[in-house]
Amino acid sequence: MAIINNSSGYTIPTSPEKSQGKISHGFATPCQDRIPQILCIPPKRVLPIVFIPGIMGSNLRMSGERQRQLGQKNNISWRPDNSYVTVAQMDDTPLERQLRLDPDVTEVDSYDPENNSTGDLGESSDERNGTVRYSNGYFGYKRLDGPLLQGDPPRTKNGRTQDQKARERGWGEVFFGSYQHVLTMCEQKLNAAINNGVLNAYLENHVVGVDPSEWNAHPAHPIKEIDKKTISDAVQGCWFPVHAMGYNWLKGNGVSGVIIAKRIENLIKSYNDKGFQCEKVILVTHSMGGLVARAVIHPEIGDISEKILGVVHGVMPAMGAGAAYKRMRCGVESSGVLGNISAGVLGDNAADVTAVLASAQGALELLPNRAYGKHWLQLKRKKKVIKSWPENCPYEEIYKIRGKWFGLFREDLINPGRFDRRDFSNTITLLDRAKIFHEKIGDTYHDESYAHYGVDSDKKAWHKVVWEADENFEINEVDSLILIEDNKKGGLELIQPAILKLEGPSASVDVKMLDAAEPGDETVPSHSADAQLLSKKFKAIFRQTGYEHQERYSDSSAIASTMYSLIKIISNMKWSKL
Repeated sequence: MAIINNSSGYTIPTSPEKSQGKISHGFATPCQDRIPQILCIPPKRVLPIVFIPGIMGSNLRMSGERQRQLGQKNNISWRPDNSYVTVAQMDDTPLERQLRLDPDVTEVDSYDPENNSTGDLGESSDERNGTVRYSNGYFGYKRLDGPLLQGDPPRTKNGRTQDQKARERGWGEVFFGSYQHVLTMCEQKLNAAINNGVLNAYLENHVVGVDPSEWNAHPAHPIKEIDKKTISDAVQGCWFPVHAMGYNWLKGNGVSGVIIAKRIENLIKSYNDKGFQCEKVILVTHSMGGLVARAVIHPEIGDISEKILGVVHGVMPAMGAGAAYKRMRCGVESSGVLGNISAGVLGDNAADVTAVLASAQGALELLPNRAYGKHWLQLKRKKKVIKSWPENCPYEEIYKIRGKWFGLFREDLINPGRFDRRDFSNTITLLDRAKIFHEKIGDTYHDESYAHYGVDSDKKAWHKVVWEADENFEINEVDSLILIEDNKKGGLELIQPAILKLEGPSASVDVKMLDAAEPGDETVPSHSADAQLLSKKFKAIFRQTGYEHQERYSDSSAIASTMYSLIKIISNMKWSKL
């Protein structure tokens, strides 16, 4: 609960789904034990926090038919928490990756303890979700300041553990190793903000009275520190169950927005059906999850803006990211928690990555869009730019272009399985849809939006993607250069048509892709994230340093600014009369 007033005694875990939390199970004690057992009944008002992860942050499973085709014991398509499966996938061929990460046969790997959805009769859903252990972060019965996500007492009929209750809230749908900290922090700190009149120690020491400039709040959005009374008033008479909602990141973010919007409506209804008063939710996002959230509120997509109280965006590539082009041409770099896994499972070269992402509209929606600007793709020689793209539209001048060395795709890498309707024309269709999606959500932000992202000069990201040519070779007619060799990791050999038949080292030029060079978080450049600042639609923007993209919610400043943002959003809730 948000505010707890306990006398001394044993706290009995609350089961909100049972008569609004008014029914629970006590336990027998020796006769001489006179300590009372206390049932904490949750407030009637409920304001769920819904976490939406980034690309590759949602676990995916495949159809039974595809599982049999691949000869897998289980139906895991993508589950980075499962190291046993992940390590085995690192040696997959491009064809195997295309089959395993196929948007047409994959779905979110949701927790389903009753109907075995693991593809393995010997593996239960709880075993599949074994790494999702909320009790690790909450110390089980040792802490009784937040009884709303505690295990049922032993021998309770149909009892469930803390971990099972967390999995039912969707925590098993997301990359738990990466997102555990933000999920548990929100659950613990918001639902035990004040205990017997004493403010939670974390909030007292890290949020209350802290000047937002400590978390690098941008002065364009003047905000003030918050005090204990602000928190007390905000959380009074309400509880904040934390849910996670994964999505199929291989499909378009508009599709995911529609699905998440429906799930949110069902979530609100489920609490109301249990006798609570639930009217809105708050969204907390990571990376591409921010695009999904914007689709959720868009009137022509999810259309539930009135059900969203506010949104906290974390490291969102608001206009796309140059890394998306780089990874399609060179593979995923090994850096950070998810980077090491992605480089192995998604691929560290163009052949592996293209086999998957050329058919994945969601991934294509991470490419720099028109709002990203001009001339971000460059060819340099002797440190001087001799050609750059696009002049106007990246879709027409880079992504959809055919037969050019600087284009996004090697067509021969798109469809290693030679499947119907998976050729370059299919990719063109997906790119057209991606373009429409970005143009549609371009100015769409919730009225109560907060954002935090990296602008670290030590965590360089690709704002500009630069190919560098051998300085000993004079280049003419850049657009007409012919690709004759590609190591698929950023090294090219090009030749000019006029000397195509000549032999010798002077006939070709070596070109390589340069490392990232602009401030960011190693994935999203500040150039893209700053679109949120320039939109002037946010209540606060925190431009921060010190963390890598995927590890964003493990950073202390990121968590503190998130908690601040949540409390400010909660403070604006206007409840209907009971």
